[in-house]
Amino acid sequence: MQRLTNKEEEIMKILWRLEKAFVKEIRAELKGDKPHYNTLSTIVRNLEEKNYVSHEAFGNTHRYYPLVTKENYRKHFISNTLVDYYDNSYKSMVSFFAREQKISIDELKEIIELIEKKD
Repeated sequence: MQRLTNKEEEIMKILWRLEKAFVKEIRAELKGDKPHYNTLSTIVRNLEEKNYVSHEAFGNTHRYYPLVTKENYRKHFISNTLVDYYDNSYKSMVSFFAREQKISIDELKEIIELIEKKD
């Protein structure tokens, strides 16, 4: 699975939410400065080449839909992040978030409870 650019991820989030969409519908959902229609169409076709999306043809226009689920992308992305930045250690990753105060003690306790309940 290839890593996506920020703009590609933004488009995928829209497709995951809408499930199927034409380029004009994707463009309408984008926040802030919207790329030109042709630019956006090129990005969507690049996602298709990377096997993230496919399309249904309606004459000369295409309706795109995701081939990769949000959950599968998240698992892949988190796994790669874990290997690349935390030496494949969940402990190191959680420690990082705790040190940066991105996760509270209460949240850590909830995580421990979830782990204990799983067994």
